[in-house]
Formats: sequence, structure tokens, C-alpha cells
Amino acid sequence: MLLLNSKKIVLFFFLLMACLLSVGREGTAREFGAYDVPAQPREVFSEADRFDPLAGAPRKTLAYKGNEPVGHVFQTSDIGYSGKPIEILVGMRNDGTVTGAKVVKHAEPILLVGIPEQKLFDFVSRYTGRNLLKVGQDSNQQAVDAISGATVTAIVINDSIHRTAIKVAHGNKGEAPVARATLLDPPYQPSDWQTLLQEGSVHRLTLTHGEVDAAFKKIGLLSDELYVKPSMPEALFIDLHVALVSPAAIGRNLLGEAEFQNMQRWLAPGQQALLIMANGSFSFRGSGFVRGGIFDRFKLNQDGSSILLHDHQYRRLGTLGAGMPEFTEIGLFKLPEGQRFDPTRPWNLELLTGRAVGPTEKVFTSFLLPYALPERFIQQAPLPPPSQSAEKAVETASTEPAAPPLWHRIWRARTGDIIVLAVSLLVLTVIFFFQELLIVHPALVKNLRLGYLFFSMVWIGGYAQAQLSVVNVFTFLHAFMGEFRWDFFLLEPLIFIIWCATALSLLFWGRGAFCGWLCPFGALQEILNWVACKVGIPQFRLPFAWHERLWSIKYILFLGLFAISLSSIATAEMLAEIEPFKTVVQLHFMREWPYVTWAVLVLAAGLFVERFFCRYLCLLGACLAIPGRMRIFAWLKRRRQCGDLCSHCSTECLVQAIQPNGEIHPNECFYCLRCQLNYVNEAVCPTLIMRRNRRERRAQVKPEETEC
Repeated sequence: MLLLNSKKIVLFFFLLMACLLSVGREGTAREFGAYDVPAQPREVFSEADRFDPLAGAPRKTLAYKGNEPVGHVFQTSDIGYSGKPIEILVGMRNDGTVTGAKVVKHAEPILLVGIPEQKLFDFVSRYTGRNLLKVGQDSNQQAVDAISGATVTAIVINDSIHRTAIKVAHGNKGEAPVARATLLDPPYQPSDWQTLLQEGSVHRLTLTHGEVDAAFKKIGLLSDELYVKPSMPEALFIDLHVALVSPAAIGRNLLGEAEFQNMQRWLAPGQQALLIMANGSFSFRGSGFVRGGIFDRFKLNQDGSSILLHDHQYRRLGTLGAGMPEFTEIGLFKLPEGQRFDPTRPWNLELLTGRAVGPTEKVFTSFLLPYALPERFIQQAPLPPPSQSAEKAVETASTEPAAPPLWHRIWRARTGDIIVLAVSLLVLTVIFFFQELLIVHPALVKNLRLGYLFFSMVWIGGYAQAQLSVVNVFTFLHAFMGEFRWDFFLLEPLIFIIWCATALSLLFWGRGAFCGWLCPFGALQEILNWVACKVGIPQFRLPFAWHERLWSIKYILFLGLFAISLSSIATAEMLAEIEPFKTVVQLHFMREWPYVTWAVLVLAAGLFVERFFCRYLCLLGACLAIPGRMRIFAWLKRRRQCGDLCSHCSTECLVQAIQPNGEIHPNECFYCLRCQLNYVNEAVCPTLIMRRNRRERRAQVKPEETEC
């Protein structure tokens, strides 16, 4: 009867997975990171009537109308998180305005997290009408800054299109050399607020709620949408002021003498400082300031490159210098060292605003505040002599230090998150290395473990969304077999760090460090089961013979998907949806009903059988368990009486990783340390109980037996 029921369970499982993979979204392999379609220049530059062939690096061509060149068509090919190029065909007029943009090839696994491929196409198409070369643009343009849930992909695309456009536009050797300028610091003269505004030392952008509504209306979002909070059209949204305060003639007037001197001590030699001031209902600091990360509501743009500012580059000011107006929000920022920024050239501050269109989705638009220093702060250098060729000028310019790689900028922007994760990994390492000192305090160990599980669930999963997946393994293996590059794995710093820590921990503790402590989905399962026990939900413990057979399912699934990935990684990534990590951790159940149903069933099973998914179905767990067999240390202590004289630990093990003979199965151990608490507990361990009894008997020897 048990065998018959088990067959029904297995049959039901495979039927459920078949429904999962065939219902809800259109399950073609192309949608799961395998998109490759031919495209012609005419599709992105309809105004031209003929084109030269695409050639060169980057691949580019001239677009003609009649016999006159009216622009360029070029193709980006930067590496994405998949390790393969994201190829985008872009048409651009001579003035830098984009006439069209189209994805022609990608292999992004980030689209597997439930993000429809159409979002990627829409994201790229929004470049149409934007000027990639001109700094002072019309402020009413939609920002092309993010794809909700695919930030790294968006950053790669944004950076690639802008850099390639600049290369194409400035690729003509016959251009006249451009005069170089130097920053002057004229003698200090007291100036009032109006003078600073009129001469252009301070630039201003004022927006009402009505103007912001109009900007969103242009992109199809009305002010009476369900998730939009209504506001009076004439109410002030933001009155934003910006000034470069490194020159003393500006900084001393705005900040006052004492604060200006403080700023000078804060800055490195040659480093620039920016002052942002605002009134209104909208805060330019944004949620990134609260989290301790980047400022996600504004960035600086200059010559096609963007600068994001971090909280450690920020000082909050309460007031300005004497005679200056009051603002509800004042921030002093120093620009990152090593970042290419020329204070003598125009730049703009791009203010990003978002509006919710669903429980977890937002639509963004941006407003640009152009800035250029007054002429009295700039000295133009003389042009190169006529004898110097344009080619020589280009060669000289190429010796300037290059902008830091994209992953450098991402890591700097997430410094705060990296520090938090590093500290948490250090804490976990201390717990493991000094477990012998901790296990004599059972209450402390239990509280430490519960607290760490909450941290993994809330911070690593909920906030940082650094949930590892077997898809990462497939991506790494395919990159390793092809043109391997570290830089695209470094685009996600937290995931990269956790992967490195997990790989190292396999040598010491097997899969237990990640699966038992660091996995957000595993932590969620264990916490839900802990709550279930508290409220009296009955727990089921499978007979060990069945448990031993069922845990092999995850290995069979992993090896099968690995074999499939060798011929078609797209199909393997689609089948990897058996992992509910994306649905639960990254999308918070905001997906089609089959995915949500599967995730709910898995979590529901975990209420009755602790860590049900981890024990029997987790592909990533199987992947980690295989190399985990090579661990070189055995930290968990056992006695020869374990399994013979006593089976208390095997009964109490939360995942039945201790076999009836007392041996710990390293592939299934989650390193919860419960068995180690029993190991030193004189009220539980029979060996310790017998030792205690012998001591007590010796202590109870009658006095007359010891007298001479």
C-alpha cells in the first residue's frame, strides 16, 4: 500500500511540473534567454534611404538620405550577466538623437525571474528620441534607468549604448582638435543669493505636481491611476538648486567660511564638491539614503557617462551661509575619486521620479537640470598648432586615463551592502570555528541560529535579493566552456561574494554553511516550520528507508538538467523553474498562478515536513552536495556509542541527516548544531550520563570506608 501511494505521489509531482511548465507563460525556449533575430539598419533609421555595410569595431555604418550622410547605425555588443553579448542595433542622427533601437540578440538569464521579454524590448525602445551626445536636453524625457528586477542588465545596456554612441560620433579622424580648458579659482568676492543665481553659479529646477503629472501622462500614466496618490496640480513638487562649490568664490558664499573650510579638509586634492538644495514634497535623497546605499533618485551625466553617489560621499547640512535662503533639504556631496569628471565642461543632474503601476512595479520619468560654470571660472587653453594633425590630437587624447570598468562603479555604489554582507559572513565563520565554545550555551546557540535565519530571510533575500540559483551554475559552466570573463560575474557583487564564500565553505563544512544558514528560501522554510510547531501543526517524519530514497530525487533532477544544459541552456533554465526562489524571494509571489501555486505547495509541505524542498527537490542543494563530499575537515563530533547505545540525535535531526547507525551523512547535513548541543549535554547523552553517575557514586562513598 505504501509503495502504491508513493507511486501516486511521484505521478502527481510530474503532472504538476508538466502543468507548471506549459501553462501561464508561453513556454518557448526563446523566451528564456535565447533570443536571436536578424535586423536591418532601416528598422532603426527609417529616415535614411541607403546605408553602407556594417563593419568595424564597434560595428557601424553611415546612413544616407540621397547623397548626404544624415547619421549612423551601430551595434553594441557588451557582455551581459549571462556571459554572452547583449546586441542592440541603434540608429542615431548626426546631432546624437536616437531614431530607433532594437534588441537583436541576448542570452540573459535575468529574464527567467518572471520578467517578460517584452520589458527588455520596451526598455530599449525608450531610447528613441533621446540625445546621447547633447548634455542640455529637454527635461521632460523618460529616464532609461531600470528594468524592475533586472537592474544589472539595465546598467549594462545603458552604459554600452552611451559609450558606443560616443565612439561612433567621435570616430572621424578629420575632426578639428578641441581646445582644453582649466578650472580657475578667481579671488573671493562676497555675493548674495540673487547674484549667484543670475551669474549661473547656482542653477535651478522648479516642478509642480501638475508638471510631473503631465510628464507621466506623456508616457501613458494618468494621475488617477489606482496606485497614484492624488495631489493638487499647483502644489510644489520640488524646487531644486544645484551648485559646484569647489571654487571658493562659490563655496564660501553658499556654505559660509567655517563650513567651507570643513569641506576643504573633507576633500582630497583636486576633488570636486556639489551642493544640492531643495524645498517641496519630493526628497532628492530617496530610499537609497535610508538603506545606506546609493542615492537612487538622481545622478550626474557628463559626455555620455553617469555618476552615482553613495552615502559615504554625503554630508547633511542644516543651513547655508549667512544671508542665504533656507531649504528643507540640503546635501553636500564629494564626487568619487577616480571618476572622470571635468568641472569646466557642461553636465546635468538627472532627477528620477517613479510612480507605482502595481504592488511591485513602477514607471519612471526624469527631469534634467543642466549646469555649466560661469565663464570667469574657466580658462580656455590654446588650440594645438596647425602643424599638429588631427590624428596626433586624437592620439594624445587617448592617453587620458580611462573611465573605471562598469563593475567597479557597481561595487563602489554598493559599498554599504558589501560591508554588511562581509560582517555577516565573518559572524557565521566565528560561529563555526568556535562552535566548541558556543555549544555549552544551548540557549545562545539557538538564539544565534534563529537570528541568523531571520537575517538571511529578510536582508539577504528580501532586501538584497541575493538568492543563489542553479541557473547561476549553468551560466558559469557555459561561460567557462566558452569565452570566460570575470567582469560579468562581478556585476552582481553580493551574489558574487556569497558564491565565493559558499565555494570556500564546501571545503570546511560541505553544503551546510549555505543551505543551513545563508539560503533565504531555506531560512524561510525553517522559520515557517518553527512557527507551525509553535501553533501545534502536526509534524510528519518519514521512515528512514523512504527518506533515504526520496533524497535522491534532487540529484537525479540536477544531473538531468545539467545534461540538458550541455545541448540547450535555454531549455535547462526553463526547467529549472522547479526552484521557487524567484517566485518567492525576488518577485514576492507577483507571478502567474502556476508559479505561485507551486511555491505555495512547496512552502505548505514544509509546514508538516521540515525543510521538505531542501531535502528532496532542491537542485542547488544537490549541486553543492556533490563537491561538498570533498571537504577536508570533520567538525561535527560523534562517539562510538552513537547509533548503538543512543539514537536521540538521529531522532532530533531536523532533516534526518543522521543515519540509524549514528553516522552523519555530510550531503544532507545543514549544520544546525543540534547534535553538538546533545554531544555536551549531560542530561541527554547516555555516555555523559554514565560518566556523571560514576562521579556521583564516588562522591557518595561512606566516610567510614575512607578512614584508616
